[in-house]
Amino acid sequence: MLPPLIDVIPEARLNLVIYYLKNDEVNEAYTLIKDMECVLPKEYIIKAVVHAVIGQQSDQKDHMRIAQNFFQMVGASPSECDTIPGRQCMASCFFILKQFDDVLVYLKSIRPYFIHDDDFNWNYGIASAAAGEYKEAEEGFLQIQNERYKQDYCYLSWLCRCYIMNKKPHLAWDIYINMETSNESLSLLNLIANDCYKMGQFYFSVKAFDVLERLDADPEFWEGKRGAAIGVFQLVVAGAEDKERLIEVINMLKNTSNP
Repeated sequence: MLPPLIDVIPEARLNLVIYYLKNDEVNEAYTLIKDMECVLPKEYIIKAVVHAVIGQQSDQKDHMRIAQNFFQMVGASPSECDTIPGRQCMASCFFILKQFDDVLVYLKSIRPYFIHDDDFNWNYGIASAAAGEYKEAEEGFLQIQNERYKQDYCYLSWLCRCYIMNKKPHLAWDIYINMETSNESLSLLNLIANDCYKMGQFYFSVKAFDVLERLDADPEFWEGKRGAAIGVFQLVVAGAEDKERLIEVINMLKNTSNP
């Protein structure tokens, strides 16, 4: 219905752009909107979203800069600055600039209106994690229902980091165990090995380094595995770790091609 109405009813063009965006037809959306002269805030917002999506998918900074300028123009305007779309625009502007503390100022102010919105929770989760607010980030991620989002490596890796920072490394390990073997699962294993080491969660760190070392002869993995094993030993001596785990760790140390 919409294509024949594009030059008849102004809303038709915007609605068709939204349709294309929701169906991942980004180039079609861009073709429709690239020469459109914006007057209303919603026109600037939709144009900004199209530029942001293209910029992210193609890693083109020009598109990201245009998107950021449009978001800022709407969010800072006197008529929109205190509206929900206006605050979303300012959050998006700061997100593109990677100023995540500022993103959260705006997202937290409108969060009650978007508790069950997957797109909002995605942005809220990533912004919170990037700002080091891991408890809030975990809550945001776990409220996402869209299965496509929940299979995305970006989602899985950030959720893993939140679990580790929130002292739940076993949940991060469960995410890895349930993944198919791939480059992404190896990247996740690397994240678990190093983040758990950093947080003193040595048992899961040594497990991750053990798998990495058996897959790759990189000496860093062997050194990480030995260091994490010593960490488990220290925790057992301090009474902060189960003795049975030390036996498991010793078997992992024996399972190597290194001297």
